[in-house]
Amino acid sequence: MAKGGKILALGRALDETMARLERDLPIGIEIHKVADQPTIVKRSVNEFLKVLAEAVAIVLLVSVLSLGLRTAFVVALSIPLVLAVTFLGMLLAGIDLQRISLGALIIALGLLVDDAMIAVEMMAIKMEQGWDRFKAAAFAYTSTAFPMLTGTLITVAGFLPVFLAKSSASEYTGSIFIVVGISLLVSWLVAVLFIPFLGYRLLPEPRHREEQGDVYQRPFYMHFRRLVSGCVAHRGVVIGLTALAFAAALGAFRYVDNQFFPSSNRNELLVDLWLPQGASFEASERQARQLETLLENDPAVVNYVAYVGGGAPRFYLPLAQELWHDNLSQFVIMTRDNQAREALRARLLNKFREDFHDVRGRVQRLENGPPIGYPLQVRISGGDGDHERLRNIAARIAAVMRANPYTENVHFDWNELEKVIHLDIDQDKARVMDISSRELAIVLNSVLNGYSITRFREHNRLIEVLARAESGERLALENLADISIPTGNGRFIPLSQLATLHYELEEGLIWRRNRFPTITVRADVMGDLPAPAVMARIEPELAAIRAALPPGYHITIGGTVGESAKGERAIAAVLPLVILTVLTLLMIQLQSMQRALLVILTAPLGLIGVVLALLAFGAPYGFVANLGVIALFGMIMPNRAM
Repeated sequence: MAKGGKILALGRALDETMARLERDLPIGIEIHKVADQPTIVKRSVNEFLKVLAEAVAIVLLVSVLSLGLRTAFVVALSIPLVLAVTFLGMLLAGIDLQRISLGALIIALGLLVDDAMIAVEMMAIKMEQGWDRFKAAAFAYTSTAFPMLTGTLITVAGFLPVFLAKSSASEYTGSIFIVVGISLLVSWLVAVLFIPFLGYRLLPEPRHREEQGDVYQRPFYMHFRRLVSGCVAHRGVVIGLTALAFAAALGAFRYVDNQFFPSSNRNELLVDLWLPQGASFEASERQARQLETLLENDPAVVNYVAYVGGGAPRFYLPLAQELWHDNLSQFVIMTRDNQAREALRARLLNKFREDFHDVRGRVQRLENGPPIGYPLQVRISGGDGDHERLRNIAARIAAVMRANPYTENVHFDWNELEKVIHLDIDQDKARVMDISSRELAIVLNSVLNGYSITRFREHNRLIEVLARAESGERLALENLADISIPTGNGRFIPLSQLATLHYELEEGLIWRRNRFPTITVRADVMGDLPAPAVMARIEPELAAIRAALPPGYHITIGGTVGESAKGERAIAAVLPLVILTVLTLLMIQLQSMQRALLVILTAPLGLIGVVLALLAFGAPYGFVANLGVIALFGMIMPNRAM
């Protein structure tokens, strides 16, 4: 799609083009969609509209129960108004409607009605206290506008770490700060300018205004006042219980599972077929055809595409893309729905255990968030060419990971040796025949791999034309010794008269990290336990291996835990700026350092409810939950400050 294009319009145009092309296709050739991003986007937008409707319904219900029907209607009118201006701001900022921006709008839905409810409630109370309609409507601007602005800016500042942190997670979710910031600032403007006007026009006259007198003398407020007075009178007990509850919440937090990003709800499955290092492209193709026979009539499969010799192109942003390897085949399988996806995944895993004995197979769902690859990764780095010692340490790490009941598919990213043929050239004979080592290398490379003689242009592609021997001569090992080598006098001699062939094993692939050879022990998670929880069980057993490491070697944790730690470090680096911003805003509003510190100290108490909710629902604490905690802190501090 071209920059600035609309993907739903692109989808409709492609459907029309495909329908036209299918009419002209030869019999037996069909066109199928491998990935359908317009449908995914349409489904995400529909999910947002559903959440929007639920949010409006909740706001209406709460407002009706507390303020009345017409007051609730005034608050509900602010939601489409704020969203309309927010969409305009997103357009000016160059932010499209995508998964992250839609998620930011869903977060903002719980916050943007706050100012509107404060403004309309204050107007209703002032009218009940005997104020005329115009004066009550102006109260929101004259008395509560500045505190609401400060509270809004504090809430927006809470999302600053997501935007400023230098990490892949923040790069992926940076638009959350912009979208939430625009929506909350717009909601403040609506609450200050439009809600008073709407309230002036739509709010009903309070009944029994003269009889009610002071609205705060009602039974509810009187009971609440007695409760607050009792807490103040026994403040030592209240502070002690609060501190005890906070300490208990921090202690219980270790029982909450960690999670970086949840899995995607898309219907695709990625299936990797890895043969041993050095396997040929033809061998990979044979394994791919074997898997195709299993998928051909599977009722869960809508369609699939196989990429032999490498991974799929990046059709999905968080895809952990594989490089080109002759020993790799990757399938992208589209299933009917999530239930069919999980059933097919279970069947394929069983097939890999039973039938595909020569293949390391992996079946994975699409990820959300930055691409990680394998969720469990332990890296061992160091050494100066001593690959055998590196392998021995990696083998000990792999044994620890295999012993854990929640791991499967434990393997190394490189470890297997490739079969190679070395030539031991007799230089004396070569000089007699007037053949240099360079000339011999050129001849062998031309015969075996091919010599580029020209390039053929086909539209926007250049196709290299190679001159090389027939496949029977190139691929038959028994014929290598008989390859004809031209001599300086124009004659030809077999290769065996110049060199001796040795069959050996050598490193076919060496991964380096910070210039040091590095073997990564990788694994998938078996069962429903999150990857950080599994790694937490493995970590203590790695301590003994770490303690016995030779000088110059070190172990680091990658995968979900490593990426999550990098994201947390990046956020922690910008937290002082966020605290300074919040403290400055509170000082401007409260004009007191003691009050500002008091407001800031109340924010962490929200963790009491967070931990209780996570434990009650068995939900993990990850990046998404962290956004919810930031939003919660952003609501707690402005409410305390006002």
